[in-house]
Amino acid sequence: MAKELDDLLKQTSEWLKGSGPLSEIVLSSRVRLARNLERFPFIVRATRATMQEVLDVVKNGINKATSLRRPLWFDMGSLSEIDRQFLVERHLISREHAANPDFRAVVISPSESISVMINEEDHLRIQVLQSGLNLRDAWTLVDAIDDELSETLPFAFTPELGYLTCCPTNTGTGMRASVMLHLPSLVMTKQINKVLHTITKLGLAARGFYGEGTEASGNFFQISNQVTLGRTEAELIENIERILKQVIEYEQNARASLMSNNRNQLEDRVWRALGILRHARTISSQETLDLLSAVRLGVDLGLMNGLDRSTVNELFLFSQPAHLQKLEGKTLSAKDRDVMRAQLIRDRLGLYGKGK
Repeated sequence: MAKELDDLLKQTSEWLKGSGPLSEIVLSSRVRLARNLERFPFIVRATRATMQEVLDVVKNGINKATSLRRPLWFDMGSLSEIDRQFLVERHLISREHAANPDFRAVVISPSESISVMINEEDHLRIQVLQSGLNLRDAWTLVDAIDDELSETLPFAFTPELGYLTCCPTNTGTGMRASVMLHLPSLVMTKQINKVLHTITKLGLAARGFYGEGTEASGNFFQISNQVTLGRTEAELIENIERILKQVIEYEQNARASLMSNNRNQLEDRVWRALGILRHARTISSQETLDLLSAVRLGVDLGLMNGLDRSTVNELFLFSQPAHLQKLEGKTLSAKDRDVMRAQLIRDRLGLYGKGK
């Protein structure tokens, strides 16, 4: 199990490749389904024996699913705290799943585009992650997985309410569609609060880099639907796409305005950020996110030659605490992580930024 987890360090997560539609603004798209088995109580009422039985039943069902070929199965209770945080940083499990590991597991596809959390808030949380604005492709894939699993795993469902979930807000389709947006220009032009307020009024939720309960970091905002009951999956995706296109247009206009009216200041900010990253000897996680956000904006606007978006995206991930400790192979203090983070960034950015 440890070797399989370590092997993930050697690859780029599918959602980080920066190759999907509108990936200069949309980092990733995710569609997640909440499902529960019909003859078992919800997790909040389940005993340890029941949770173990759910694990066994789900594992048997997943082993029969051809859409999940050669999946990686990890028992949360068998993983160290660093390993669990590592999976959180890769957006493969939730923070809650990592914090309560007993009788819980996760199944991950080799490309990391699919993950299934078992015994989180619901018996199953099935998610598909794609690069860029790709909600429809993500929905098509997760729907196929859902159909296949339902053949061997009887899900709790009623014609009146739809899929039954632990939290009433997920009842209905049980679907949560979300995108991770990089909106530095709206932040720089002080339009972000107005945009987020409008999003909320239109029925969407805006969260931070790691979803519910987290603050925005690095100018990344996760936008998702709040309502699942009374609407079809297609209607939910159509609604979020319609609103997202407006947000993306606002960011594009803000970027164009900065390039036209404040280009010198923008270039100064971008190149200063790269300079600090290329020469710092110690740097915190939060400062890294802020500086990488500026560099990514510079790359996306064509202000930097030779540095590609996927390299910057990888640094967002590999500069996180658990990734640093996995790379080093041991537990590090916060001070040591700051030193190692600076060295990692220097090594990976050393060839860039020496001229336009």
